Amino acid sequence: MFKAVFLQIGATILATLIAGAITGVRGALSAALGGAACVLPNLLFALRLHAVSKRPAASYPLAFFVGEFLKIASTVGLLATVRLVYPDVHWLALFLGFVVALKANLFAFLVKT
Repeated sequence: MFKAVFLQIGATILATLIAGAITGVRGALSAALGGAACVLPNLLFALRLHAVSKRPAASYPLAFFVGEFLKIASTVGLLATVRLVYPDVHWLALFLGFVVALKANLFAFLVKT
């Protein structure tokens, strides 16, 4: 699970650098915020699942589904917060940063640890 989060962080950094090269600081910040809206909830979800796995009699399916719901809700909340806090957002860069971080999970199985 943490491998996927680290891939998302790397993908967000890459998307931020590319967006910064194309659109400047505004695009770089927007791409970073879009990636962070994906990475932060996933990191908290991974930490929560790791903590639940240490408990002997935990209800793992319940913890997973509640955590997944909270992850989705916090992602939507973070995206809404970006709009409120940073009104000069570059929407294409934000969207691309978010999608690149979101799809970085697809490559988690290719990385050997």
